[in-house]
Amino acid sequence: MSSFHLQIVTPDGEFFDGPAQRVKVRTINGDVAILDRHIPYVTALGIGEAAVTMEDGTVHKAAASGGMLSVTPEIVRVVATTFEWAEDIDLDRAQRAKETAEERIKKAQDAKELELAKAKLSRALVRLKVGQ
Repeated sequence: MSSFHLQIVTPDGEFFDGPAQRVKVRTINGDVAILDRHIPYVTALGIGEAAVTMEDGTVHKAAASGGMLSVTPEIVRVVATTFEWAEDIDLDRAQRAKETAEERIKKAQDAKELELAKAKLSRALVRLKVGQ
């Protein structure tokens, strides 16, 4: 399978920059997989599992949330709010974040607080799933 140039960046800086055969991410409308020679495309990212198939065929899973995916003939760029490889996820911290979000959902005073707590719960659940 042919490869393309993939760049993944977060607010903390460059996360990955190199060749890949495939990248799968969760968008706000569902999962998409990008292969070499994909048509130009831009979409917003949601919260979900991501997977990068490297040039050698190995697959690396990650937890990703928020941001944008951009595909041009030269480069596929994932600009994510957060992006963590499965092996880097601190499961204890993710479990604590899940429990805290669940408590905040119960105690939410208004729609904004509830929406924020639900988003934090979703992110924690993805991190737990990907990290196990």
